[in-house]
Amino acid sequence: MTHDRTTDSAGAGSPAPAESSAVPATAGGGADVVAPEARVELDRIRRRWAELPVDRAEARMPVLRRLLADLAPRSSRLIANHPPRQGSEPPAEVGNSQGVGVPDLGPAVVVDQLTVLVWDAYAAGRGDGIRQLLTEARRELG
Repeated sequence: MTHDRTTDSAGAGSPAPAESSAVPATAGGGADVVAPEARVELDRIRRRWAELPVDRAEARMPVLRRLLADLAPRSSRLIANHPPRQGSEPPAEVGNSQGVGVPDLGPAVVVDQLTVLVWDAYAAGRGDGIRQLLTEARRELG
């Protein structure tokens, strides 16, 4: 008598993939534009945030909301009709990005919002000082 056996080890005890699913990929194939030092701080914030009980995370939301508000103008760049660019020519911007707001989607997704805004800011060439902002926010989280 033959019994079908499986050697599949996938399941709850399986190791996580080596690559972070939180790192946004570019259309060109997955290069991370975020400076390594800022990526380390983002990962530290993500780990710290995941350790917080919900009530403490909700109490610390203002820390990350302020950071999102600081990053939003750096991250928004509306490109007019996606014109072709030559060499290092910056894209054309439309409108005033200073009034950009980030919706409050709660503590469950705030770190994902932060990750996206940081990535977008670096992709737009506006990453100066972001590592320091992330470090200060992480320290405020306790």
